[in-house]
Amino acid sequence: MVAAAIVVAAGATLVDVVAVRAGRQAAEWRKHLADELATRPVDDVWMFTGAAVAAAVGIWLIALALTPGLRHWLPLRSPAECPARLRASLDRDGAAALLRDAAMRVPGVSAAHVRVRRHRIKTRADVRFRDPKRVKADLAAVLHEEREQLALTRTPRLVVRVRRRNA
Repeated sequence: MVAAAIVVAAGATLVDVVAVRAGRQAAEWRKHLADELATRPVDDVWMFTGAAVAAAVGIWLIALALTPGLRHWLPLRSPAECPARLRASLDRDGAAALLRDAAMRVPGVSAAHVRVRRHRIKTRADVRFRDPKRVKADLAAVLHEEREQLALTRTPRLVVRVRRRNA
């Protein structure tokens, strides 16, 4: 909300500056604001209040930028019988571990690396035996089934890559 207000104020100011550069008169609100800022003393109560509000908003925005938030969590679907306000999330590393364990159960896979993001699940698997195309098909089916078992709100796209590794 603060960013939207800043964008609107900056846009209005930019439009007025462009209009002045094009030869028109400055907007009345900008003349009034410039006059108030030029004539008020720095130790005025309104100047202190405006500076305090600007500093508080700046500190709040910096704190929001530095806090991690919920980006490392994937929201889960709630069952139909649960109240709407009930929310649950799954850690991305936990989801990756579940999918990696499922990938390791596929015959022919000797190693698997799974990376879970909000919109995509990337899986790389090493194949020691069996045809890599068949292993990829089996792996995609197993991972698709396991992804559905996670019950994520937004189902990420599944990307599966296999490569042959000789012993």
